[in-house]
Formats: sequence, C-alpha cells, structure tokens
Amino acid sequence: MPSFIKFAAAALAVAAPLVSAQTYSDCNPMETTCPANKGSTESSLNFDFTQSSSLDQWTISGGSVPTGSNGAEFTINKEGDAPTIVSDFYFFYGELSIEMKTSPGQGIVSSAFLQSDDLDEVDWEALGTKTDTIETNYFGKGDTTTYDRETWVSVATPHESFHTYTIQWTKETITWLIDGNNVRTLNYNDAQGGARFPQTPMNIHLGIWAGGAPTNAQGTIDWAGGLTDYSKGPYSMYIKSVSVKNTNPAESYTWTDKSGSSDSIQFTGSNAVSSRSTTTDAATTSSSEAASSTTESPSTTTESTSSAATTLATKASSSSSAESTAASTSSVDSASSSGASTSNSASASSSASTASSGSTSSSGASPSSSSSSGSDASSSSSGSSSASGSSTSASSSASPTFNAAASVAASYLGPVSLLGLVTALLQL
Repeated sequence: MPSFIKFAAAALAVAAPLVSAQTYSDCNPMETTCPANKGSTESSLNFDFTQSSSLDQWTISGGSVPTGSNGAEFTINKEGDAPTIVSDFYFFYGELSIEMKTSPGQGIVSSAFLQSDDLDEVDWEALGTKTDTIETNYFGKGDTTTYDRETWVSVATPHESFHTYTIQWTKETITWLIDGNNVRTLNYNDAQGGARFPQTPMNIHLGIWAGGAPTNAQGTIDWAGGLTDYSKGPYSMYIKSVSVKNTNPAESYTWTDKSGSSDSIQFTGSNAVSSRSTTTDAATTSSSEAASSTTESPSTTTESTSSAATTLATKASSSSSAESTAASTSSVDSASSSGASTSNSASASSSASTASSGSTSSSGASPSSSSSSGSDASSSSSGSSSASGSSTSASSSASPTFNAAASVAASYLGPVSLLGLVTALLQL
C-alpha cells in the first residue's frame, strides 16, 4: 500500500485546510534550479528530546510538540491535528536511529522518515491498529506508479514500548533495523537498476497524522485501518531520542544538474549557502567556486547577490521591454556568471532577496506549503504567493540598460546644434 507521502498527498487534495502533515518538495532540483541544501559539518549528531533545547535544530508544524520524560510528544486531540518536526539540516548517506513509541488508535499513523528535495524517501510507518508490525518503505524520485515496495516487519508491542528504529543508508544499500536487528535490506540494483534508489541529501521528518480522517480519500482511510474516532483520543506517539551519523559532513549540498544522481551532488564549504531560509544572507561564493559551477548550480541562483546582479544586468540589455521583463523573470531560475555592473547590484540584490523568500513554491508545491527547511504545511500564505512575487521583483528591478554617451548626445547636443543654426540664420 502507498506510504505516508502518497496517502497524505491524496488527503491534502481533499482537505488541505484540515491536514497539515503532508510531504512534498517545495523546490524539486530535477525540475528547476533550487537553493543548496543546508548540511551539517558534524559527522555525528545526537538529540535528547527529553530536553526542549534539542528541538532547536528542528521546525515544528501542524501543532505543538512538548517535551518531557518520554521525550517529544506528538498528539492528535482533534481533527486537523498533525504535529510534525523536520530537521533544518540534511545529511548525505549515513545512519539515522530513532527511539520511538508509536501511537495506538484506529486510523492513526506514526511516521519517521527521510526525504530529499527530489522526493527520494526512506520510511518507517506504524498504524495504530497493528500491534505487532511496522511498515518499511522507500521511494525514488517520487515515483508512485507502483505500490509494491513496502514490507511489514515484526515488532513487539510498538504502542506500549520504546524501540530503536534505525536506517543505515549507503550508496550501495539501505538497511532497516529494529533494536539492532536487521529486518530488511535494499540493494541499489534492486531499485529499478538504481534509478529508484534513494541517493540524494535528505532531511528527517517525524510526526503523527490521521489517515482515518473522514475527509480523506477512501483508499487512505482503508490503508490506515479505518475511520478515526477522535472522541477516543487523544492519540500520542513519543520520540525520546534521535541520533544521526553523517557520512559526508558539509556546510551545504549543491545540486549541479537535474539528474537526481548522487554523483551530481557537490559538497560546499564555508562560502556556501548557510540556510535555505536565509539565502540572501549567505557569504558570496568564492571566485574559484563560481567559475566551476554550472548554470544549473543552486549556489548561483538567488543565493549570491553578485550572481543575481550579473543575471539581471545581462538580461536587461534586451532592446525589447517585453523581452527584458520575460528574461528578468526567468533569471530567478537560471543564473549567469561573470561581472555585473555596480549600478545594477543594489536592485539585483533586492530582487534576489525577494525571489529567495519565494523560491519554496516556485515548483508548484501543494496548497499547504512548508517552511523553507522542508517542514510540512507551516506557511501556506507565503508559499501561495511567492512565485508571482519573485517574478514581479525581478522584472521591476531589472530595468533596461542604456548607453550613457548616446543618451547625453541625444538630450543635450541636439538642442545645442539647433540653437547654433538659428543664430547663424539671424546673422544672415
């Protein structure tokens, strides 16, 4: 049966205002040029969710997530609740371990999964009506044309006991373990020869949602175990701790083309974008990095003021104002290189800032938009308007350039010449 990403998306189509724990990409690098993914320079990260400070590197949406002796608490009290946290960092191959107690309840789904911007995904999902099994699943490039990748593996009393659920992710295999015991291994070649093997930087999504909400599609309700009776709640899952081992620590991960291949991911360092949500505050990429990056590189889009200025100055030289507007609009998704004029830097910086804040919905995210770090449905208003906003700011700041000398000649030498002619005639 489909996993969280598929059913939640179907539920969203029916009841976007009520369900806020969907997963999707707010900028798919296989479709357009996107900002770099914020990474972590730490090879090992540990989060003790019995302490509220451990949520500092996570974005919360869909409800509150208090912490206590059982860790972070994700609770559904009423229809529409779907508390979720998403890491504000990505990692690229390694290991994720989650100490979790899942929620009971008909139609209730407890989810812990990895997901990349091009919709590679690796899942743990527990249903509230299943007391001795949990689902493992994966997706490559968001492909939902078949529903034959999930397995159900045994686990003792998941709603009553904490277990450690682990994903070991390498370039060759993905292994799911429960309490250190291997319950499934996926080989690269077994995922359509690698074409559907998850292989791009991912961040971490943890949350609970009601697949049995009456507003959901019937297929979602059936998969989740039936309609949710909210009067029998509240329904809670708990996560006590999370640990991450990152095989490829980096400040950020840049997509150098639209292939979705692991080999296309470039590790970037101190001059790279430090955050998807604050791209215009990032330090300018060094000249050597800029020279080596292609026009597909996310680090040369709206993240570098100088790159944006170059693009706008170049595009604005079109003789047709219509062409200029269209070109400046497209420059949000396509960056040029080499030396922008100083006169255009300020306007381009303003445009880049606006385009950056709006980039999370330019690829057509679902109506319940997410935060720029990838969280689910936390800022629908900014997501719904950002595409048009970035277009407007780009075209307005990239007014057509002109030849200053020619302008002076036309404005001043013309009248002076006429005056001379009149004076000569009077003398005659």
